[in-house]
Amino acid sequence: MSTFSIGIDLGGTNLRIAAFTSEWERRGAITTPTRVQDGPGAVLDDMCTAVHQLVSECGGRQHLVGVGLGSPGPLELPAGRLLQPPNLPGFEGLELKTELENRLQVPVIVECDANAAALAECHAGSGRTSGYQSLCMLTLGTGVGSGIILNGRVWHGFAGMGGEAGHVPVYHDGLLCGCGTYGCLEQYASATAIARAGEKMVRANSRNGFPAVTARSIAEAAIAGDTGSQQIYNGVGEALGIGLASLVSTFNLPLYVIGGGVVAAWDLFAPAMFKELERGSYIYRLTKPENPSVLEKSKTNVLPAELGPDSGLLGAAMLPFFQS
Repeated sequence: MSTFSIGIDLGGTNLRIAAFTSEWERRGAITTPTRVQDGPGAVLDDMCTAVHQLVSECGGRQHLVGVGLGSPGPLELPAGRLLQPPNLPGFEGLELKTELENRLQVPVIVECDANAAALAECHAGSGRTSGYQSLCMLTLGTGVGSGIILNGRVWHGFAGMGGEAGHVPVYHDGLLCGCGTYGCLEQYASATAIARAGEKMVRANSRNGFPAVTARSIAEAAIAGDTGSQQIYNGVGEALGIGLASLVSTFNLPLYVIGGGVVAAWDLFAPAMFKELERGSYIYRLTKPENPSVLEKSKTNVLPAELGPDSGLLGAAMLPFFQS
């Protein structure tokens, strides 16, 4: 039997657990609702039950390298302690790493979910395709996560909270963010932000009730020619361009990738994003590829992520292999 690791993707809605080999082949997976309302103990129990089941199915503990967990932040790393996760109320101060190691009696590595997704994108996605081992990834979902990979490994900063690009202000007089700062990128480029802007637009134009508004429904309206919806995605692109300009000018990396559910609307926001990026970063102007939609060596490339929604789960499973 080949060795394997187990990755855990802790989300506010779903808890996903899967086993992977060192070649990143999936051996088994379990998905269950995250019982946030039942408290941390119930969620930890569900994690451990799933891990034990997968270990049994994949050949036993003697072949298990370890367990990796990707969690929403903010986190204190490498201690693996949750601080004040907005989507996990009541989980403040939870010692994820210690609790799981005590219960499972195996090594556990806890990582920010966006960092885990970036690690997977580096080693199994666009990083592998391009041959680059350094990249920055933005994930556009309920919020805006980000991860920075340098020479194939996650860059954490001194307290484990490096790479929080979603909470860097792009408009200093902008909307109040859940983190307490005004004008964060998350307030303009996340699926939540798009839905909020869309609901405001629909409410202003409707005399009666209206169906639920989502980032996807606004994208569909934009594709159909609705100018208001197109303007919302132009705003997404503008905010991303401002954020990316700072990242490009600061890190001068060869590859920046954008993932998460919102990336399905790439064609709607990318033109405004590249326009603002070029305006805001002279480094990008000096190193931009001739065609921004095609990867070009020795240039600053900004591209959609290659891996889909399982990138965070795969990245979590990679963690024990990189520590072993």
